[in-house]
Amino acid sequence: MNGLTAFAVAVVAALLLTPLAAALARRTGVVDRPGPLKIQREPIPYLGGLAVFAAAAGPIALVRPALLLPLGLAGLLGLVDDIGDVRPIVRLIAEIGVGLVAGLVIDSPLPVPLGVIVTAALVVGLINAVNLIDGLDGLAGGVAAASAIGFVVLGGPARPIAAAFAGALGGFLVYNRPPARIFLGDSGAYLVGTALACCTAIVLDDPGGASGWAAIPLLVALPVLDTIVAIARRRRARRPLFAGDRSHVYDQLVDRGRTRVQVVVAMVTAQFVLTGLGVVTANLAASIALPAVAIVLGLIALMVLRGGFLDPA
Repeated sequence: MNGLTAFAVAVVAALLLTPLAAALARRTGVVDRPGPLKIQREPIPYLGGLAVFAAAAGPIALVRPALLLPLGLAGLLGLVDDIGDVRPIVRLIAEIGVGLVAGLVIDSPLPVPLGVIVTAALVVGLINAVNLIDGLDGLAGGVAAASAIGFVVLGGPARPIAAAFAGALGGFLVYNRPPARIFLGDSGAYLVGTALACCTAIVLDDPGGASGWAAIPLLVALPVLDTIVAIARRRRARRPLFAGDRSHVYDQLVDRGRTRVQVVVAMVTAQFVLTGLGVVTANLAASIALPAVAIVLGLIALMVLRGGFLDPA
């Protein structure tokens, strides 16, 4: 199955399945209720991740069925977390387990221990990055879709997997755009983070050269940036690293007077721009690509520092 077909099938499936997932969530009580750190005023169904998984599963089963195992485990872990909070240490151990499974099913040219460990680290990192950026309607889904499209354009063996998730997220966003009628939930965030990690691992395994590898930080830049900012601010404020707060980049932008819709549009647009830069970088000579990515990342770091996003107050 080519990328375009995988995308189209996943879009249609997500458009049909997302309302069913929302109805199931309401019937079973798997909903996100209003609270101190919540933006909604009434319960919103979770289980958006279930719809995204089901929509992407068909195309993936035709091209790389073994990936359904770690993807399904990630979604299941998130679902357990949605229904009843999992202790952080237990969740971390489970995430590592999902990562190890992903590493085993992805055929890496690296020695088995090293390849598995690298993939597991990517899975743990991106699960948490996507989960942390999932704080505004349409934000995580939009940013992840922009990242997935980048992997599609890069091509190679990751293309159909990325295309399936780009399509599934595109169909899901019809219902998740502000004001959201359904959320990804932890099940969706863990699933999407694992999918992006698997695409990253597959690209790293492709002997295309250092230019393609250099593009990857730009393809997942915003989720990773938001995670770094949140952790840095919590450390500076001497708050627990795993405690929820309003230290995220998108929270700070809202606190500075932007509307939530403006913030979502700006951040998704920014990830599309970074994705485009990543795709361009992948087609440059390594001697140019590596310094170019370093300059872009340096400019982003400077903007974060000068913008006061790391201030603990």
